[in-house]
Amino acid sequence: MCQGLPSRDSLNRFFNRELSWLRFNRRVLAEAANFENPALERLKYLSITASNLDEFFMVRFAYLRAQTLAGVKDTDPSGLTPQEQLVLVAQDAHRFMQEQLSVWETCVLPDISHAGLRPLLVESLDTRQLAWLERRLRKDIQPQLTLLAEDGQAGWPPVPGRQLLLALLLAGEKSKKPQLVLVLPSPALPRTWKPPKAGGFVLLEQIVAHFAARLVPSRRVLGCWACRITRDADFTVSDAATGDLLQEMEKSLRRRKTGDVVRLEVDARAPRPCIRRLMRAFCVPEEAVVLLDGPLNLTFLLKELYGTEGLDSLRYAPFTSRMPARLQGCPVMDAMQEGDIFLHHPYDSFGAVLRFVEEAAADPRVLSIKQTLYRVSGKSPVIRALCSAAEAGKRVTVLLEVKARFDEENNIRWGKLLEKAGCRVIYGVPSVKTHSKITLVARREGDGVRRYMHLGTGNYNDVTARQYTDMGLLTCDPVLGEDAAAFFNLITGFSRNPRMEKMVYAPKMLRSSLLSLIRTETENARAGLPCGISAKMNSLVDPEIIDVLYDASCAGVPVLLIVRGICCLRPGVPGLSQQIRVRSIVGRFLEHSRVFRFENGGDPRLYLSSADWMPRNLNRRLELMFPVEDAGARAQVEHVLDMQWKDEAKAWEMGPDGEYARVPRGAVALNAQEALFSQETAAD
Repeated sequence: MCQGLPSRDSLNRFFNRELSWLRFNRRVLAEAANFENPALERLKYLSITASNLDEFFMVRFAYLRAQTLAGVKDTDPSGLTPQEQLVLVAQDAHRFMQEQLSVWETCVLPDISHAGLRPLLVESLDTRQLAWLERRLRKDIQPQLTLLAEDGQAGWPPVPGRQLLLALLLAGEKSKKPQLVLVLPSPALPRTWKPPKAGGFVLLEQIVAHFAARLVPSRRVLGCWACRITRDADFTVSDAATGDLLQEMEKSLRRRKTGDVVRLEVDARAPRPCIRRLMRAFCVPEEAVVLLDGPLNLTFLLKELYGTEGLDSLRYAPFTSRMPARLQGCPVMDAMQEGDIFLHHPYDSFGAVLRFVEEAAADPRVLSIKQTLYRVSGKSPVIRALCSAAEAGKRVTVLLEVKARFDEENNIRWGKLLEKAGCRVIYGVPSVKTHSKITLVARREGDGVRRYMHLGTGNYNDVTARQYTDMGLLTCDPVLGEDAAAFFNLITGFSRNPRMEKMVYAPKMLRSSLLSLIRTETENARAGLPCGISAKMNSLVDPEIIDVLYDASCAGVPVLLIVRGICCLRPGVPGLSQQIRVRSIVGRFLEHSRVFRFENGGDPRLYLSSADWMPRNLNRRLELMFPVEDAGARAQVEHVLDMQWKDEAKAWEMGPDGEYARVPRGAVALNAQEALFSQETAAD
């Protein structure tokens, strides 16, 4: 340990994970304010920040609130109690929502308005346009509105979270007290309505407010204001549950619909008495209320405006993923026999992975297919291929993680479809989430059986594979094949502590392996041997991992970290982390791959993994880390790491104070994502 190294209890040793995440969302917001991005891409980034923040409130904020209400006084590694975190996070998140609206008004709205996507006031429409809106109200909108009156002290029946609501205030009838009615639009209703020749759109809430008297013709309308609630979605399924896992999950999903309200957003123009009544009805304290002078729920921007036809110039130029040269005109498994095939999505087409599964499903020599699935697309071709394989008589085993947050219902539906086709479906392993990305195919060849695998860092999702950067290997390495078979024996319950030669799995092995790899670099530094650590991941939170990185830095090990999101490590502090640098890349594609490189005394070790360096990944998930040994694949992975560290267009560097600043630009600012795409295209 370094001389004068802060104690483990020091407030200066670790950053708070929640505040670090909010800093990440600000880096995304900065892209919405970056005029180098086309206008509709700025709009998309803004929408993503809103979706991100919704999930943050539903899970992390809800967790802190529950801890606070339970009276928990334990501090996190940064030294903050749940109550202290809750206060700081609420303040920061509320400021962030105001910043979102500022970016909307100043950085997005002017340019999309010029392109015909101008927000319109109902009052600005002419007679014909108003008549059009009135017809839409009568035929389309009003039939999909539900009006709920307050039921005495009980408020309203449970209403959904994350959906637009309208608070309709009516003059009292028998008493002087006005009546508050809640209007629930159907989720199927569009948020934006475009009157003919108006050159823009009118928001649904403005239409309802303007024609509110038509909803309750016998009453006098005093006002109508948009509002929205966010509910606690941080639930778990007990591992001790004796019932059927699917039944338990379905019960939990029903609870999510009625979870406590953790945030109330209200139009800032709503009168204070109306806001107080909403607070009482939803049982939310003052600090959970956010008043917004602008549209609520900015997720509609991506859903309804981003894809507007005729505005291609306001979006990134389209790209076409390439099929690796070795797979062109050659069956995938035949190509794998010539050596490992490295895949880097979205530059390399996810079609390579899909072809592997589809060809295995159709190949009469294939005996079995085993696969882990965490998140898949709504029309998953992977699921279709697995069903086809089972219907063709192959043994198909699928670990479909039913505890994948916010994909639970989809995965239950897919699981039942797979079972119907004849697949063996395992819905999860007790006590852990299965987050690994692995496919194992057994094919009879000659007088034996050969194993073929896909190992990856990202989900088997053909949609997000075009939006996220992920890495994978197609390999038939026999040792990796043995390890893969042992891993699936663990999943299916045939083995509790499988031995593996090359792969490393969590929760049993990964933490100790990473600690050993980092400590080896520390020892090599002290011995004067070549040393160094380069790692790329989504989040760095684990205190024990951070501590050994601090030790490595004190010993003189250069540590280069590319951490997209949460980073609780404090870089660049003399006597603590002087040798550690942390960067974050926020660009066109979501950086999702996990890559770990250790110099190892001049004989570098290179790994890909499904796991971030977080307690949940190392302690409570089934994860995999696997080596990249093929010379060509290694060169490709190291090239990506090198390019991303040199990025000057989309990279941010973290300072010792936890704040991020854009990396200074050279004469030609390198955009690593664009450069990698150009290089992949040129190689094709």
